Amino acid sequence: MTVAFAPAGSAAASPPHEAASETSDETLIGRIAGGDQLAMRTLFARHRVALYRWLLRLVRDEALAEDLLSDVFLDVWRQAASFRGRASVSTWLLAIARHKALSARRGRNDAELDEATVSTVPDPADDAEVTLQKKNRAEALRQSLHRLSPDHREVIDLAYYHGKSVKEIAEIVSISEATVKTRMFYARRKLAELVERT
Repeated sequence: MTVAFAPAGSAAASPPHEAASETSDETLIGRIAGGDQLAMRTLFARHRVALYRWLLRLVRDEALAEDLLSDVFLDVWRQAASFRGRASVSTWLLAIARHKALSARRGRNDAELDEATVSTVPDPADDAEVTLQKKNRAEALRQSLHRLSPDHREVIDLAYYHGKSVKEIAEIVSISEATVKTRMFYARRKLAELVERT
């Protein structure tokens, strides 16, 4: 089945009687399970940027990340009825994306996490000096993240760039919560050492 995403200005994309932004992800998944394409477009618009950036950091290939993003949402369209709500929708989406990225990486010898693609957006209210300080600090952090092991980078990425809890990270990465905590502890300690040296 092909899911067509209508342009934002088209009549098919305008919500019938409720604002799409007021609809929870869980409600959207329920509507998607019933074949609601508007709900699918809304969920896609809400999560596509974060998922694309996550995929890009995992596979380091823009075209592949775009293909995998499409695959993630195709799976959502097909499997929405199987969502049981044991985790948040964003956690479910990240887990699907991670699985697809790891599967794609198995076929590529040069693929590894690349934290150098992590982008930071400076606060527009900051003056030039504060912006430069943030940029320098962010650059030092990106360089340090790149030097962490892939397992440590992954948990740091999920915790700080996606705001996931220890429990959610454990579900996404398929490891125990204790292992997540251990990786976070060692990753933070190593990051502190690396950033201080930079």
